[in-house]
Amino acid sequence: MNVSLSDVIKTRRSVRAYLDKPVEDKLIEEIVEAARLAPSACNSQPWRFVVVTDKDIKNRITEKVLNGIFLPNTWAKTAPVIIAVCAELSFVPHTAASNLKRTKLHLLDIGIAIEQLVLKATELGLGTCIIGWFNGKTLRKLLNIPNSIQTIALITLGYPEEPLTVNQKEKLPLEKILFWNKYK
Repeated sequence: MNVSLSDVIKTRRSVRAYLDKPVEDKLIEEIVEAARLAPSACNSQPWRFVVVTDKDIKNRITEKVLNGIFLPNTWAKTAPVIIAVCAELSFVPHTAASNLKRTKLHLLDIGIAIEQLVLKATELGLGTCIIGWFNGKTLRKLLNIPNSIQTIALITLGYPEEPLTVNQKEKLPLEKILFWNKYK
């Protein structure tokens, strides 16, 4: 079944309830491959992915890493997979851009890779949720992430409890966000 990119974009949404069904390794590799093919500044490819499928480690992540005061993410326990999306910080173009222009190129690069990852997951009928609020220090210890690597996001992945349909969240109309030639 071929699904158009437009349909995938319209269908992709944050999923916070998953079926108790493992995701096949082949599908996980296909999803990470989509992220690997993302463009990056000077082809630096700063992304690194730690895929967690072990139930004990996932439980420790949800209990110790996602236990935010404001947004406890206990629903993440239902996800059969949690992916830690990390960035290698030692690339010269990233360091130079950060120091000279205050532009965090690694964040742009990782953002593109994450979007390709979640869109591929959607195409394959899987749900995802990108989590940016987590205890990075605890996660670093738990997953043995070196100091030269920064964890940017966690992504839950699995078969959604509810079928994926067109995202019904209200979006700003195009005329509110699109400007021609000058910002108005």
